[in-house]
Amino acid sequence: MQSVLADRVVSVSDLKKNPGALMRDAQEEPIAVLNNNRIMGYLISADVFEAMIERLDDMDLAEFVCARRHEVSEPVRLDDL
Repeated sequence: MQSVLADRVVSVSDLKKNPGALMRDAQEEPIAVLNNNRIMGYLISADVFEAMIERLDDMDLAEFVCARRHEVSEPVRLDDL
């Protein structure tokens, strides 16, 4: 069984009937979209989406730093750059 990670749930039919209103509502809270009683996706605001992408990028960078943290560095002279 799928977890619903939103307080509000609408059907794909509802989304087709009034997409503009649901997009406005999604600015305030996430909305789960169901098709045949299965979650097909979530409507979220652009701000929330951007914050999620930023967070994922930060996590990728942190993983990269942790992986390279124990590598031995090689000194380089500024004149050699």
